[in-house]
Amino acid sequence: MVFRAKSFNQIDANIGNTMKKIQALWLLSRPHQWIKNLFLFAPLFFTFDITLEQTLSVLTGFLIFSITASSIYIFNDFYDVEEDKIHPTKRNRPIASGQVSKKSAIVFGSLLLCLALSAAFGLKQSFTLILLLYVILNISYTIKLKHIPILDISIIACGFVLRIFAGAAIIDVSPSMWIVLVTFLLALFLALAKRRDDVLLALEGKKARKNIDGYNLEMLNASMTLMASVTILSYIMYTVSPEVTNRLGTHNLYLTAFFVMIGMLRYMQLTFVEQKSGSPTMIVLKDRFLQSVILGWISLFYIIVKVSSC
Repeated sequence: MVFRAKSFNQIDANIGNTMKKIQALWLLSRPHQWIKNLFLFAPLFFTFDITLEQTLSVLTGFLIFSITASSIYIFNDFYDVEEDKIHPTKRNRPIASGQVSKKSAIVFGSLLLCLALSAAFGLKQSFTLILLLYVILNISYTIKLKHIPILDISIIACGFVLRIFAGAAIIDVSPSMWIVLVTFLLALFLALAKRRDDVLLALEGKKARKNIDGYNLEMLNASMTLMASVTILSYIMYTVSPEVTNRLGTHNLYLTAFFVMIGMLRYMQLTFVEQKSGSPTMIVLKDRFLQSVILGWISLFYIIVKVSSC
């Protein structure tokens, strides 16, 4: 009986350890960051001719892109483990905290990347090429390019633009210059806000990233203000451009700009007043005000277009 009890305890311990490893690998893949890949749906949304087949195709692309992004995040954590260990929050990441070994991490990341690329080949060739470009760009960013000021945030913004092109490739459409421009500017704004958080940590004596060299608070504050203004202006120009008003049959899209302005102001409030710009993804996932603004923008945009088509 004693032997049997010990066996059951050993089995429970093994199961517990296995579950902890699985949980650590899940955290290592950063699933909360997958929200960024919703940009793949933007070209489909702006066609206003959404079908079930197209939606399923883009959803498949979203999953493939998300798995690919996870493999990149794993490589980033693997490469930056020493810096992460001295960062006030990133030291809790699975590799830096010792929950996942470097060997296990690189094997898991490689498997995810192989799985994603294999699935991509079965979807669309153009989508696969964009995905490969995304991988090459981000690996280069992790190894070298993130240490070059201005270029680093530009590469982050290009990553979002590639998501737009990936979503467009899946449904065989060409993204408009407006959606590409506004996406790039918005992503640049968010990247600047993230760099600002790193600079604040450095001012508190917690510098743990080399990629803030070349930035200071004054530059980032001014740059964010500039990017916010240009983003809003570009969006307004989009809503009143003859190309868009003629294609969608309405001159009322400018009304949606109010949500864009409120959303930008809210993010700047979170950044400058509450000092919460370290993780744009977590801000979107947790801030109810910002979520309401995004939902309001989507709803009003869709209503205006649908009413004009009736």
